[in-house]
Amino acid sequence: MKTFFYNIGYFLLEAKRTIRFNPLSNLFSVIGTGLILFLLGMVLAGWTVGDRLIQTLQSEAEISAYFDDGTNQQDALLLVEKIKGIKGVKNAAYINQNEAKAQMEDMLGNESDILGLFDENPFEAYLDIRINLDDMDQVLSNVRGLAGIDYVRDNRSVLEQMKGMMDGLKVLGLLVILAVGITTLIIISHMIRQGIYNNKNQINTLRLLGAPNGFIGFPFVLAGTVLTMLGGLLAAGTLYLLISKGYGYLGGFLPFLPIPSIGEMRDKVCLILLAVSAVLGLAGSLFGVTSIKNED
Repeated sequence: MKTFFYNIGYFLLEAKRTIRFNPLSNLFSVIGTGLILFLLGMVLAGWTVGDRLIQTLQSEAEISAYFDDGTNQQDALLLVEKIKGIKGVKNAAYINQNEAKAQMEDMLGNESDILGLFDENPFEAYLDIRINLDDMDQVLSNVRGLAGIDYVRDNRSVLEQMKGMMDGLKVLGLLVILAVGITTLIIISHMIRQGIYNNKNQINTLRLLGAPNGFIGFPFVLAGTVLTMLGGLLAAGTLYLLISKGYGYLGGFLPFLPIPSIGEMRDKVCLILLAVSAVLGLAGSLFGVTSIKNED
């Protein structure tokens, strides 16, 4: 370790020389890596929004239970207490006709005047039951089996479709991540191999002087990691600006969408991109340096 720190100046100078030896090719490598990592960042941002949406829907999953004809309010309140004791039920509340109408007026907003066309309140009293989504089947079976319950309405189809869509997006995201990883490794390893080839004579001289492969290869690993992290910084900076400028429009365009805060989204995606760029840069550089063993 003492020897490593003693030679750190040499490693930095050699890494700088490797980068400057073919600046145009390295510039294109940084830009290409940045574009690939930018695509990864967009996938991560989509995942973050999708996960928040699913979590919100799961936390607010509810079913509505309607009564048999002739069920009075006292019987309905007794049903509320029974339902609260069912496993998987978070809460249950009795919603009378006036409350049901008020909820619909809130949903309709400016269009709520249409309800004034009815001479009588067209809505029925019901039970609003918040449930754990994982226990939906059991809760539905138990609630439907209660005396006094005529019909149970759930939003399972909507939740299942939404979850299926997000699962599909996650599979697509995994494919993108796989493609990003492989492409970045190929770019960096090719760049390192090219640098080794260009410095073949110097490498042979160092070997004749007794330098180990680790000493010879470390500047190339350092150069590849630095270039990949520069691509990561380029991608993170672009995404930072994109999220800062456009995130508010997403909330305004889809006000019902429970999106994460701009700070949470920005910091999370940018930090992951920088970490991934460092790991990929190190892995690609190490993969490329293995070709030193095959050099004469």
